Amino acid sequence: MAEFWETKTLEEMTQKEWESLCDGCAKCCLVKLEDYDTGEIFRTDVACKLLDIDSCRCGNYAARQTVVNDCVKLDRENITSLQWLPDSCSYKLIDQGKPLPNWHHLLTGSRHTVHQVAASVKQFAVSELEVKDEEIEDHIIQWVD
Repeated sequence: MAEFWETKTLEEMTQKEWESLCDGCAKCCLVKLEDYDTGEIFRTDVACKLLDIDSCRCGNYAARQTVVNDCVKLDRENITSLQWLPDSCSYKLIDQGKPLPNWHHLLTGSRHTVHQVAASVKQFAVSELEVKDEEIEDHIIQWVD
């Protein structure tokens, strides 16, 4: 029998199914910088102050947008327009009709697989609480998807 992510579009998924798609990489929780002249987005290794880097889970998921004013909530309407999402993002993959990565917890049964294959930020992220504003440009990185 086919799984829900193989038979439903993102729009057809229940909220529970939608939430379960998140692979736990936490790449969307990293600070991004935008060049206001060109619109180019630069990714950093600096994680949102709410991110528990060890688990790659938000420490205040329910209130994240209240606590962090520029927190972007992924939803069915914006998923295709967020160009900074990694190519490995499960929402992006499903939207493009592609399969989930073989390390995804819905396939493996373990939320630790994403860390074991180094697909999460756990191995390299630093909290924004530890980085001075004037040093953030020193944290620009290139992602490998």
